[in-house]
Amino acid sequence: MGYLIGVTALWAFSFSLIGVYLAGQVDSYFAVLVRVMLAALVFLPFLRPRLLAGRQRLALMGLGAVQLGVMYIFFYQSFLLLTVPEVLLFTIFTPLYVTLLDDALFGRFTPFYLLTAALAVVGAAVIRYDGIDSGFLLGFLVVQGANLCFALGQVGYRRLSAELPAELPRHSVFAWFYLGALVVALPAFALLGNASALPTTSVHWGVLAWLGLVASGLGYFFWNLGATRVDAGALAIMNNALIPAGLLVNLVIWNRDADLLRLGLGGAIIVGSLVLNEWWLRRRAAIPA
Repeated sequence: MGYLIGVTALWAFSFSLIGVYLAGQVDSYFAVLVRVMLAALVFLPFLRPRLLAGRQRLALMGLGAVQLGVMYIFFYQSFLLLTVPEVLLFTIFTPLYVTLLDDALFGRFTPFYLLTAALAVVGAAVIRYDGIDSGFLLGFLVVQGANLCFALGQVGYRRLSAELPAELPRHSVFAWFYLGALVVALPAFALLGNASALPTTSVHWGVLAWLGLVASGLGYFFWNLGATRVDAGALAIMNNALIPAGLLVNLVIWNRDADLLRLGLGGAIIVGSLVLNEWWLRRRAAIPA
């Protein structure tokens, strides 16, 4: 859980940096490409190809391609179809996908995880909901594509990690994850990118360096590592914990408007769902097999 909390704080700052310094100024596909390339450079020096079989390498590359590459393509397209509040609202369904996919890949069904994930969705909706207008169905589906990709990447890494030896140093193989994302990000920029909207200031490059080396490089590694060390319910809930954290950072540092009552109420619901999930886990562990 410590990994997930740390990365949540890290990503909370990163979203504000994107909104303040990159959005509308730097081509989004180029930003994704730079982030993925820099993240790969962080882990390439540690790569030990022989530690994974060919099938496992391809699986890890596939997870990176889906969780980073395809997810970002869906996510950035959604802003062409929806308003920002609508995009934010529709991202709150990720916890439900995490619980359903985790049960499917591990061959089980845990209704209680759906309950706690649904509570996290309610908490996020309390914070983010600002109303929607008509004609948003296609945009809704595009955002759900992004949500599914992000959820599938997390759950898929949990499944793959369960098959790997416990003593395998995960940092020595994680470069494959970013190389897989690069396979998607590079042609995406070539086909969809805008070469006239590249970074022009040192601030642009500095933010991209931070996002690539730290937020993407360290962030996705520790998030996926944390995903293997908690149950599916906690992982699902933490997917929406970024919402109050991001709004709080944005409010404190950049003085953006935020409804403190809704922020507090929604955050309390999300924390409550975590507490409920932890109580259920301890209760289940205390029951004799």
